[in-house]
Amino acid sequence: MQKQQKIVIFDFDGTLSAGDCNMEFGKYCFRHSVRPWLFLPVIAFAGIARLFNPSGIWWRQTMRCFVTQKMVKKLVPGFIKKHKRERFGWSADQVATERANGNIVILISAGPDYLIPYMVDDIEFDSIMCSQMEKKRPWKYKFFCWGVNKVIAFSAWIHDNEIDPDVVRSYSDNKSDLPIMQTAREE
Repeated sequence: MQKQQKIVIFDFDGTLSAGDCNMEFGKYCFRHSVRPWLFLPVIAFAGIARLFNPSGIWWRQTMRCFVTQKMVKKLVPGFIKKHKRERFGWSADQVATERANGNIVILISAGPDYLIPYMVDDIEFDSIMCSQMEKKRPWKYKFFCWGVNKVIAFSAWIHDNEIDPDVVRSYSDNKSDLPIMQTAREE
């Protein structure tokens, strides 16, 4: 029989850190590379497509189609360093408090796997789930961890770790996180 575990779930963008790391990384790329400027017409087209399908994946991938493996390797370290300085001060303390109370603390984010784990490597999360991107095409999703997909990722983690979850609390700032937030007693 599985032992029931108390779990606390955190979102990242807008909850532990200001802004959206996808948008902020895009802006960072524009300031540090010519390549995104060359893709501006494609990005603008994807921005218009977003108006017709706000939850879609196609326009999200198209908006970041300028991102290459080389850019990730070159720009991510500087972006992470900058972003860590801008992270909300209470975030590390709150995670430490939840862990001290005996809770398993999980981060579930729509941000890409080449950013999120490194942006929080100084905070002790028991597990980090985020969008999985293709290595050779870092603009393309293998798994988009957003909306109901956060519940799917969490359910897979529960199954893999043989846990009977008691989600005590969830922290988020966005209505797209309602599916995962509704698994908690306290939102």
